[in-house]
Amino acid sequence: MATTTKTGYCNGSDMLLYINGKAVGHCTTHTTTINSETKDRAVKPVAAKSVSAGLWKNKGVVGLSVSISAEGLVFYQETETGYKSCLALIGKGQSVDVKCMERENTDKPYLSGKFVIASLERSDAAQDDATYSISLENDGEIEFDDTAITETPEAAGA
Repeated sequence: MATTTKTGYCNGSDMLLYINGKAVGHCTTHTTTINSETKDRAVKPVAAKSVSAGLWKNKGVVGLSVSISAEGLVFYQETETGYKSCLALIGKGQSVDVKCMERENTDKPYLSGKFVIASLERSDAAQDDATYSISLENDGEIEFDDTAITETPEAAGA
């Protein structure tokens, strides 16, 4: 496969979400949220400092979590992960394998790990496309690989 240099802004259609080895089909959007769970540490200031020095708290990271939400259109001829397969997966009550990656770079995900399907919702409005949304929460440690995201070093410092 020939390597092409990407320029300009990242097109959201280039970013893919996979569940159990298949892309989420007819996906209209997906959002990845990485959270740090923190703990405040307030200590008495040293004797040489004023009392106001004790107003500043230190933060410590005590946990990390990842949540992913996606929305898609219900498609009768779905060949990838769609509403029907998500419904079957949530019914099993087990973790699923999730990967986020750039299109044409599917052998190198920038995020991967086990996730639990926290919710699955379907909306069937009259005279409109049927849609679904899924929410996933990490189940254990998640692997991040920032080298799998296309960004030139010059752009990172700009």
